[in-house]
Amino acid sequence: MIAFRIDRRSGVATYLQLVHQVRQALRLGVLEPGDRLPTAREVVEAVAVNPNTVLRAYRELEREGLVEPRPGRGTFVRRSLARPAAAVDSPLRAEAAAWVGRARAAGLEREDIAALAASVLDESFPPPEPPLPFIPAPRQPQTHTHTQEEDT
Repeated sequence: MIAFRIDRRSGVATYLQLVHQVRQALRLGVLEPGDRLPTAREVVEAVAVNPNTVLRAYRELEREGLVEPRPGRGTFVRRSLARPAAAVDSPLRAEAAAWVGRARAAGLEREDIAALAASVLDESFPPPEPPLPFIPAPRQPQTHTHTQEEDT
């Protein structure tokens, strides 16, 4: 089961932190189809958030097709985002863990390592194309046709 963590200093909305953590667990194979998410009450007790915040996160995950509520039973994972190369027991994860260990041994803090990894990711993946701006069609001038009724 997933254990949520909330960083109240991050500036990221709490419900989005919950959504992100579920997505990450789905990518890493920690959560699999059929697994039950903690109830809103369990999350509230564990991380001291408003129940509506948990429900909002779960609704977002449902909208994305990742989970489904089952009345009276809970919220269950519908589909996985896992790829074998990203699994918890994959060689790539072991290499990443070793790299982080070397970075820590070199004196880097968590934020330094995150910034370094983000810069490498930014260099490795092209930025997404920005959406095209909405440009409304030009308004057609209204033409007025003269009717006989207007003469009276």
